[in-house]
Amino acid sequence: MVYSHEVEHQCIVRKGPNHGPAPIPEEGKWVRAKEITDISGLTHGVGWCAPQQGACKLTLNIKNGIIEEALVETLGCSGMTHSAAMAAEILPGKTLLEALNTDLVCDAINTAMRELFLQIVYGRTQSAFSEGGLPVGAGLEDLGKGLRSQVGTMFSTKLKGPRYLEMAEGYCLRMGLDKNDEVIGYEFVHLGKFMEMVKKGEDANAALKKATGTYGRFAEAVKYIDPRQE
Repeated sequence: MVYSHEVEHQCIVRKGPNHGPAPIPEEGKWVRAKEITDISGLTHGVGWCAPQQGACKLTLNIKNGIIEEALVETLGCSGMTHSAAMAAEILPGKTLLEALNTDLVCDAINTAMRELFLQIVYGRTQSAFSEGGLPVGAGLEDLGKGLRSQVGTMFSTKLKGPRYLEMAEGYCLRMGLDKNDEVIGYEFVHLGKFMEMVKKGEDANAALKKATGTYGRFAEAVKYIDPRQE
């Protein structure tokens, strides 16, 4: 250690009390984190790239400072999907600090990692007050049956109004309108369930029928439109 000339000639003043770090909530415990291995928790965060062309929702499950589980969901940029594939290989097994200082290929994923790091080390995790935390694999529960991200895609113009393209339930097939041409419901196909049935050998038309549902007062509509054609 090298000290400046001024510091070397200063007299010593002893430090009094040392209270250490403030405790943070982690998986049902209060922890005074001093090492990266003291950190545990599951949480989500969102990142965006510099030109703001796309975004990433990142879910990490940390156990004793190590990333045991990662869910990478991206939106808005085709290149981000390949970046997500690489990030999914990179993240598990790294310490939280390593991951923060690792190139996760996509700027949006890197930003999400930064935001998650802040949440986790300050004790703002989803599992902060859950005794024992959440098991590895909990991230998949966010995807539901069919293991697809919850996505909402809408397009709208002043001239023609809104078009529902995809909702949490699935890919929108038709919109139902009332006599005033206002939306009162929609028909959708749950693509995850549909693909599971097709993979098991079921006829595609039969699977499509089984995976199709409606929301709202769709049956009462006086007019139906295909949001991608009309």
